[in-house]
Amino acid sequence: MRTMKNLSAVQVITGLTLFFLMGFSSFTFAQDYPTRPITLYCAFPAGATMDVLTRALAIRAEKILGVPVVVDNKVGALGTVCAAILASQKPDGYTIGVIATGAMTYVPLLYKVSYKPLDAFTPLLQFSQFIGGLSILNESPIKTVYDLIEYAKTHPGLTFGSTGTNGFHHLAVELFSQCKGLNLKHIPYKGGAESIPAILGKHIDLHAGSAHIPYVRQGVLRLLMNYSATKRDPSFPDVPTLIELGCPDYPGDGMMVAGPKGLPEPIVKKLKSAFKAVADGQEFQNLLVQLNLPYTYKDGEELNKEAPAVTEYYKDLNKKLGIGK
Repeated sequence: MRTMKNLSAVQVITGLTLFFLMGFSSFTFAQDYPTRPITLYCAFPAGATMDVLTRALAIRAEKILGVPVVVDNKVGALGTVCAAILASQKPDGYTIGVIATGAMTYVPLLYKVSYKPLDAFTPLLQFSQFIGGLSILNESPIKTVYDLIEYAKTHPGLTFGSTGTNGFHHLAVELFSQCKGLNLKHIPYKGGAESIPAILGKHIDLHAGSAHIPYVRQGVLRLLMNYSATKRDPSFPDVPTLIELGCPDYPGDGMMVAGPKGLPEPIVKKLKSAFKAVADGQEFQNLLVQLNLPYTYKDGEELNKEAPAVTEYYKDLNKKLGIGK
């Protein structure tokens, strides 16, 4: 092996020159960024709550960044299809995504994924968090969650639809069922765009999800219970939380903007600044209110730091449910 002593002065100077030129080139690239359209993946289907928010982010972020931000839905496996594709992309800032924090923490505990959950992404920021609700058709004689518990004990097999097997909507209702000694049958769907029509069409008895709010406000559905929530929703003060019912709760996913691992810091700063400005804006805040979602901002560094502990928490909870790999 040749050492520094074996190298000529010309070789050393040439090597150092190339090193500094490469560094300068990378710096210049980051400073000029962005110069072409950015693809923004969305882990959920068109029409879903996350899709609505992703498109709102894209429309407003492109005005700040000065280039088109194009939404591309990559759906499947509780968001891990999108996460896997995002993790495989070149870290140049031109392919980023809106994914659930669960793609880093709890979903890889349930399914085999092609990426290293805690070491595959550059989280930029979290802007909201899913809160779930269990609802029923308003015309039903069941008016409260207490009515549901009483009725379900003598009528086992009531069906509830959610956005996927082992998603937090499914698991929160399983915790509720175990806690109250009920026998509820789970029917999985690919998202709210499928599960809402299912309950409206009376194909299922109950709906567990996050897409119910507009229908509750229209008087079509009745909200019985909120889960993945630490306190009652001010918009529905008479609706109890799962914790209030004396049951363990399953934490909901955060919604985050992220890139593949290794995004250069200047690009991270530009993207974070742009998307935080959008999320802080009144238009986006109004949209969150319409969707009955909280604004729960977290910086990307904070998300990275807390992910290992969150993963361990889910491991323990999954053991209690008897699920996982």
